[in-house]
Amino acid sequence: MRPALHFTARTGWINDPHGITFRDGRYHAFFQYVPDRTSWAPNCHWGHATGPDLLSLRETSVAIAPGDGDDGIWTGCLVVDDDETVVFYTATSVPDFGIGRIRAARPLDAEWREWRKGEVVVEAPDGLDLIAFRDPFVRREASGWRMFVGAAHRDGTAMALSWTSSDLRSWTYDGVAQSRSTAERDPVWMGALWECPQFVDIDGVDVMISSVWDADVLHYAGYATGAYRDGGFDAAGWGRLTYGDGYYAPSLFFDAEGRACLSFWIRGIADEAAGWAGAHSVPFVLSAADGALVATPHPDVAAHRGERAADGVVAGLAADIEWDATAGELTVASGGGRVLRVARTPDSAVITIGDDDWAVPASGSLRMIIDGPVFELASTAGLFSAALSPMGDDLHVRTSAGTLEVFPMMEDRDRE
Repeated sequence: MRPALHFTARTGWINDPHGITFRDGRYHAFFQYVPDRTSWAPNCHWGHATGPDLLSLRETSVAIAPGDGDDGIWTGCLVVDDDETVVFYTATSVPDFGIGRIRAARPLDAEWREWRKGEVVVEAPDGLDLIAFRDPFVRREASGWRMFVGAAHRDGTAMALSWTSSDLRSWTYDGVAQSRSTAERDPVWMGALWECPQFVDIDGVDVMISSVWDADVLHYAGYATGAYRDGGFDAAGWGRLTYGDGYYAPSLFFDAEGRACLSFWIRGIADEAAGWAGAHSVPFVLSAADGALVATPHPDVAAHRGERAADGVVAGLAADIEWDATAGELTVASGGGRVLRVARTPDSAVITIGDDDWAVPASGSLRMIIDGPVFELASTAGLFSAALSPMGDDLHVRTSAGTLEVFPMMEDRDRE
């Protein structure tokens, strides 16, 4: 079953979103893509989708493909500087694809559908015994531009390395912006490699957001809060942003209103018989509260709501649910009897789907989004996602406590 509002490719495998950009009244979103199979392979491409809002993205053509010295086109970012647009991506070569190179590409057309590869602008620095090097993120600073790249030292240290540039063409290595040993676990374990490390100011708080990787196992998204100065990040606190088996590879972007936002790859969403695998989350707007990072579903999600459900019955398998309760149980069942339960306490939630249980920190009201096989939960304490196996045609929503509002999600995207 294909989600109605979460982005999926027509066919093939997708994972990391990246380069999400609002331009000329439309969003452009790029993503890591293996077009000819439903499992990951190192020969990734950059797929491309566009749409008027973040839940109406439609796939176009492949933007950047392997070749010209690249065996794989891995995660990166997109930068717009006045009339210049440039993509920085991780160029990989087999068999040693763990150590990538950062290469630039520039568009050949106004719609960003075709790109010309340029030079390799950054390589892993000498003097560091690295086992992984990838995922550039570029931000503007007062003196020009700064690039951060995720790296893993052989001794188990996760690092974000940095480079500076005045023109987006020539880059100078500026050292380690932030690092942490995989042996450190208090208050949150951050693994041995930070994939997609991204730095941003949220409500006056400097934040680093990354994926947590260790020994080829993908875990969750975590973050640090602290102070960023002159290319260095002094962490004052660490936090975990996501829970469950779904979310990975957060991608930072700025929406049409200039708000800092995140989108994730959701693992485990697939229909192999139909030839596709992988989905992207709904977008989230970021804020900071009491030293913690908070992610709230983007207004584009509410914009896709229909009329409120009658008597807790949603005609279809897509719904946006707001539950204001400090204790109680919420049950969502499809017509075929598949049941999702959320047991609520003041500061946590136990989510049961089939035979699987997850205990998730959760404070304040809960926002839950169901879209066919996708389940997402948002609270001020973190995000949770997992795959459902829905049956039947309708959702039946019941709660034992608290105020409940359920809105059907309008399925207004056609699928060529």
